[in-house]
Amino acid sequence: MIERRRNNKEHNWRPQQGFLTVKELNIAEETIIKSVQADCYTDEIKTLKKLDGNEDMFSERHLARERNLSIKQQSSLFRLDPFLDERQVIRVGGRLRQSDTEYNVKHPVVLPKNSHITQVIIRHVHEEQGHQGNGITLNALRESGYWIIGGRSTVRHFIAQCVICRKCRARRQTQKMSDLPKERVTPAAPFTYTGMDVFGPFYVKEGRKEVKRWGLIFTCLSSRAIHLETLNKMDTDSFINGLRRFTCRRGKVRQLYSDQGTNFIGAKNEFQSTLDENAVKSFLLKNDCDLIKFKFNVPSASHMGGTWERQIRTVRTVLSSLLKTQGTQLDDEGLRTLFVETENIVNSRPLTVQNMSEPDSEEVISPNHLLTLKSRTVQPPPGVFLPPDVYSRKRWRRVQCLSEQFWRTWHKEYCHLLTKRQKWIKPERNSKVGDIVLLCDEDLPRISWPLAKIVKVYPSTDGLVRKVQILLTRNNRRSYLDRPIHKLILIQEASPG
Repeated sequence: MIERRRNNKEHNWRPQQGFLTVKELNIAEETIIKSVQADCYTDEIKTLKKLDGNEDMFSERHLARERNLSIKQQSSLFRLDPFLDERQVIRVGGRLRQSDTEYNVKHPVVLPKNSHITQVIIRHVHEEQGHQGNGITLNALRESGYWIIGGRSTVRHFIAQCVICRKCRARRQTQKMSDLPKERVTPAAPFTYTGMDVFGPFYVKEGRKEVKRWGLIFTCLSSRAIHLETLNKMDTDSFINGLRRFTCRRGKVRQLYSDQGTNFIGAKNEFQSTLDENAVKSFLLKNDCDLIKFKFNVPSASHMGGTWERQIRTVRTVLSSLLKTQGTQLDDEGLRTLFVETENIVNSRPLTVQNMSEPDSEEVISPNHLLTLKSRTVQPPPGVFLPPDVYSRKRWRRVQCLSEQFWRTWHKEYCHLLTKRQKWIKPERNSKVGDIVLLCDEDLPRISWPLAKIVKVYPSTDGLVRKVQILLTRNNRRSYLDRPIHKLILIQEASPG
């Protein structure tokens, strides 16, 4: 092919020395187009050259019949009534011969979809149109005198790879919703596995001034019970005090899940710096306890803490109705009382609603059914507890039988409600190291969102990537951040290899 081009003087045209003229630019464009057509439509050009009256064959019936018999129906030009103009360029015959529009618009030049020259022309027209959508770009191409075979899909594919269009209109990345963690679907003593968060602030009266108070919510991942505490400040000391009050009233906790709030991270660092971890672990094991483990979600991933975020909404709903009766002039004591009332109302809510309308159905379970049945040990006591144990003389067997009934109902009615995925149904492409992404920042306009590079991925147990580590450069400073993929927009995929 290269030797044929070198020997073809028509395709090796060079402009004269000096400044370029419009005529030379037009000749250069025509030469490039003829070269591309010669590579892609060799057989069609040979067939059209053998025919007489190329520009009239779509008007003369016998000439059109001869052309249709000569050009293979498998050719991409078969339906376009192609012809060679006086400069031996393939153009579209079409049905606009009687139109008053320009010659280039009525009979545009045919271009293949897989040519590099076609991509260059699309890029030029697309930028001239201000990075508009598929329809506007395709219409502008045809107004410029180009007919691209499979033009709609070709333009759509090009715009899908355009970096500026991705920054302006691309959707955020998603991934199939993950399976529920073991802590959500395994019976355990209340608050053994707990999620927590802070909400507020609330304004209370202290003498003649108003001060801020915050709410600290703990929610059991399995029984969905909640516990509320008040915080005077948003610092580490206030949170540790709230955590101590919680553990003293509800018993020991094995794992605490939360976002990366500074007060939560500060508490974890405080425990690690002031305690001898090995000595504490050995002491706790002797007393059948575990050291509290803090597990943090990645920043800006509120959907990963939906377990407690949804409970905050429930608490706010109850608080709004109670504040109407209690009034807004509350002091610390009134706010604490209000929180306890709210806690009791939320813990009395039914976990399932399927059988509530049936008069003969069993009592619907609620978190309050279990809160008073918590034993000292995390593991459930040994033995099998049957319904007749409710009438047993041994009180501990009655208590454990009620607890067993709670978990049996929990498995039968509530646990199945967690099976269905509400969104993010299908697996998507996994993010890879080297991908260029756009970091979403709701505080900035979209055009100002920074570009970043993925340097590390964190696959889940099912092999799907839902959080990554990115490299961000701002003001000549490099920073590594962990972010969920739902806050990222893919701009350019990593090159293979």
